[in-house]
Amino acid sequence: MMKTQHPIKTLSALILGLGAMGAAHGAGFQLLEQNASGLGNAYAGSAAIGENASANFFNPASITLLPGMNVSAGAVAIKPSFKFSDGGSTGPTHFAGNPLGPLGGLPTGGADGGDAGSWAAVPNAHFTWEVNPRVWLGLSVGAPFGLMTDYEPGWAGRYHSEKFAIESININPSIAFKATETLSVGFGLNWMHLDADYRKAQYAVVAHPMLGLLGTGDLEARVKAKGDGWGWNAGLMWQATPDTRFGLSYRSKVKIDADGTTKVSNRTLNAAASGALAGMGVIGSHNAETTVELPDTATLSVVHQLNERWTLLGDVSWTGWSSIPNLKIKNTGIPDAELDLRFKDAWRVALGANYRYSDRWTFKGGVAWDQSPVRDEAFRPASLPDNDRYWVSLGAQYNFSKNTAIDIGYAHLFVKNTSVNNTSDPQGAGVLKGDYKSSADLIGVQFSHRF
Repeated sequence: MMKTQHPIKTLSALILGLGAMGAAHGAGFQLLEQNASGLGNAYAGSAAIGENASANFFNPASITLLPGMNVSAGAVAIKPSFKFSDGGSTGPTHFAGNPLGPLGGLPTGGADGGDAGSWAAVPNAHFTWEVNPRVWLGLSVGAPFGLMTDYEPGWAGRYHSEKFAIESININPSIAFKATETLSVGFGLNWMHLDADYRKAQYAVVAHPMLGLLGTGDLEARVKAKGDGWGWNAGLMWQATPDTRFGLSYRSKVKIDADGTTKVSNRTLNAAASGALAGMGVIGSHNAETTVELPDTATLSVVHQLNERWTLLGDVSWTGWSSIPNLKIKNTGIPDAELDLRFKDAWRVALGANYRYSDRWTFKGGVAWDQSPVRDEAFRPASLPDNDRYWVSLGAQYNFSKNTAIDIGYAHLFVKNTSVNNTSDPQGAGVLKGDYKSSADLIGVQFSHRF
């Protein structure tokens, strides 16, 4: 009987839960960029500001600040940078001590992968309607989770990841009630869809008991999957004094059941080895499925009107990333896969200020600290080489009239230099060892109008 070290042991283990459409810039793979009007404040005060219709996403209770009908739409362009420097990455150890597997435990070769970050856009649209003096309705459409990393083919960490991308969309209708003159409550439903594409190399050794070694080399594994799930959100807003307002919001976990295919193709194997794997049913498409529970979040915000010119904003938020301790993939016809991630719950703190220069112009600024759910270099995946980051943001709002405004915002994210020594799957993927230099730039624009 022909023997082969199975090339698919870990190929789908990163498929869901690690990202959406370009870059994730809350920590982990959370996308805070559901408007551009908050970008200039580093999203400080997000659950209490109630500045335009995008308030519906951040806290449905805060839409009671918006009279009449309001629309807001925009996009944030994100350019992340992930530059890896190899520090001794090694290949899968399935074959260590086996003369048929010369790669086992030895350097993988290949370059550092270039810059794995690229430009992406996060669009959003929002609507609110004051039904009567006590009841408001809202609707938000956006992408609250996402990531893409794209390395050069054949890089040193190719057995961990070469390309990973997820696109998400979230549709969030809500209703809010003004319980008293100072207290409002809001509730919403969320339908979320994820579409994932993950590619990596897998080392293979193909041998026959009679013919001996048929070949060694790389296969290419690509997993495409999609799924959807439901969640909910709720919020409170309290006008404590004429000048001070608090907001508290919560977004539930969303359980995603995803289905798709795992496609295995030849990259560097010779014809004999490739034909043998095709005959065994390894090369080709296989059904795949997985379940991931996206994390819940809670945010406490404060907005204080210091005087006619200055408004101060603050935020403390928590994200329950421990809902993703690992990822398990069920494949048909090839072995299942599991990835040990060990994500930890994370905190975020943001401070901001607005300066009303004139009836037309308001200028914004903010800073934030964003804690990463990835705390251990032994479990830091190449698809998400994450670390704590620090925001510095600037923005401006121009009011064409009392009902129409445009916001622009910019933020630079400073990310701590990140060490990786990923030993979570030395047999199937080898050891990824080295350092990342990472950063990100965000530019956003938002148009808002009140009817």
